[in-house]
Amino acid sequence: MFLSQTYVRLNMLPVFLAAALALALLLAACGSDDPVDGGGSGGEDAPASSIREVGSPAPASEASATSVPASTPTATPIPADRTSPQTDREALAALCNATDGDNWASNTNWLSDAPLREWHGIETDDNGRVTSLNLFENQLTGEIPPELGSLANLQLLHLSRNQLSGEIPAEIGNLADLQFLYLSANLLSGETPAEIGNLADLQLLYLHGNELSGEIPVELASLANLQELLLGNNQLSGEIPAELGNLANLQRLVLGNNQLSGEIPAELGDLANLRELNLHHNDLTGEIPAELGNLANLEGVSLGNNQLTGCLPFGLRDVPHYGPSDHGLPDC
Repeated sequence: MFLSQTYVRLNMLPVFLAAALALALLLAACGSDDPVDGGGSGGEDAPASSIREVGSPAPASEASATSVPASTPTATPIPADRTSPQTDREALAALCNATDGDNWASNTNWLSDAPLREWHGIETDDNGRVTSLNLFENQLTGEIPPELGSLANLQLLHLSRNQLSGEIPAEIGNLADLQFLYLSANLLSGETPAEIGNLADLQLLYLHGNELSGEIPVELASLANLQELLLGNNQLSGEIPAELGNLANLQRLVLGNNQLSGEIPAELGDLANLRELNLHHNDLTGEIPAELGNLANLEGVSLGNNQLTGCLPFGLRDVPHYGPSDHGLPDC
């Protein structure tokens, strides 16, 4: 019995050995595909130097022709201080882009990183804020952008003798420090913004030689410091506001070559400092107010090409008359 059991064990030994060998070979083959240790690189116990954050650039030794470059982080834009020179820079850029700055007669340093005072036609104060914008006769085309209304320190805006079109933006009325506004000899249309009446420091207002229409805003009578009001050679209609007689500092009033109607307001006789009165080529009717004879400082008057009646007030007899034609009225 013992010998027969021993014989069986001896006969099964090769089978056991073969099975053990096969198992060892199988385990060895499976070890090279272990997803944890990354092919035998150490797995979770790998040294820190071999670990990279997702999206960080690969070391040079790891880079290849098929590597995908990591994206560059984009900083969140910080809003500009709305009372800084950066605000002025943005407003000027808007003007340049809106008026074909590439084809201006001169655009030296515009849209560059140079200080604003080095841009053609720009003057600034000690804080770098724009005080003067003078692009007179500089081949500007297109429309005046509303962004100009953010030039908070602007004192002079001179865009005359260009080819600007469209309407005058109401935002011009935000320029609280503005003293001189020259937009004459362009192709501007639409109505004169009533907001211009907000410019308390304005001294000269030149809008003549455009295609402006509508009535003269009564709000212009609020410009207490205004010395010259030139609205001639437009398409203005309606009556001359009597409130213009409140402009105590006015020296020139030019409304000729429009479509103004009604009578000449007697209140214009209150303009004690007036030197020039130009109302020719309109549709004005009625008699010339006698009050105009009180304008002791008047140096020139033009009333021709209207439908005026009556006679010329005594005080206007010796005042030089000018214009395409005289009024044709006898002396009173």
